Amino acid sequence: MHQQYIRAASIAGLMFALMVSALNVQAAPNGRSLYENNCSSCHGIDGKGGVGVPLSLPSFLNSVPDSYLEKTIRYGRPGRVMPPYPTLSDAQIKSIVGHLRSFADGEVPASLDVLVRGDIKRGKKLYGQNCSSCHGVNGEGGKGTGVTFSRPRDLPVIAPAINNSGFLLAATDSMIKRTLINGREGTPMISFIKAGLKEKDIDDIVSYVRSFEKATPKTNRVVSRSESPVLIYDSQSDLKTTVANLKNAAAAENFRIIRVQDLENGLVKKGTESNREVIVYFCNFETLNKVLAVDPRVGLFLPCRATVVEREGKVQVMSINPRYLSAMYNNDELDKFCDEMYEIYTNIIEEAIL
Repeated sequence: MHQQYIRAASIAGLMFALMVSALNVQAAPNGRSLYENNCSSCHGIDGKGGVGVPLSLPSFLNSVPDSYLEKTIRYGRPGRVMPPYPTLSDAQIKSIVGHLRSFADGEVPASLDVLVRGDIKRGKKLYGQNCSSCHGVNGEGGKGTGVTFSRPRDLPVIAPAINNSGFLLAATDSMIKRTLINGREGTPMISFIKAGLKEKDIDDIVSYVRSFEKATPKTNRVVSRSESPVLIYDSQSDLKTTVANLKNAAAAENFRIIRVQDLENGLVKKGTESNREVIVYFCNFETLNKVLAVDPRVGLFLPCRATVVEREGKVQVMSINPRYLSAMYNNDELDKFCDEMYEIYTNIIEEAIL
């Protein structure tokens, strides 16, 4: 009888262990799903890029270790579109990296962290001669993002900012050196060994790039808690007059009126739209093209639009707040445009409500 109890307990223990194991398997992070939810809107569902850089290039995936990808996801690129993901667990990040690896065949490079010791002063000169035309004089990277207005469509990627704190945190000296030696096939990044540089030259450049850590620019704009995502103003005039004033004020700021329509147009059955909610669309095409070249995501608030609403005899004018959005974009270059657009929005609306 005693042996039967022991055997039953053993079987029960085994069954419990199998159940726990099955639950752990089910609870394991799904890299594909996590990628689609967090990454695909910028990098493309197949990793071929968009606003974000292409991740499926074999020359990229086969030249960077998992640790580089994991740190890039965790810390992002402050001020350079790629946001950090502090809320993802280590297991979730590893599962995303595992999904990225499915985009290309090839061996995963070892995560070597061997310090490169070179002549920084000489490296600065070599950097200026060989790297600055793409990566910028101070390592600030190429202009713009995306594949629309930001760069020629035949370029799969712009030169990254190598003075960026996120990049310097993720990339080891060994990885930077390997990239300079081998280049990146399919991108403008050439092999500098094939271009005639010696390994000592490469070491000097790597040491100079690493020196950017001492003078990394401040990034990640912080939005004031008083900054509202929406600008709302009370008008002293009726709805019809306010709409007319809004059009005149936009025209005075050199904006072209695109159209005026009921807010519910296309959302409800034709003929049942409320005539107490009106959107005015206006645009300065020179500004639009200039800002789209910096970041295509400004389409969230360009072309400009303001909504005039009347409720219980009270008329209000409202629009999105570009300053609030600038922090979401994580693009330092775009901040000044968001500030400019904030001034334009407020000037036009304030003129319209008086």
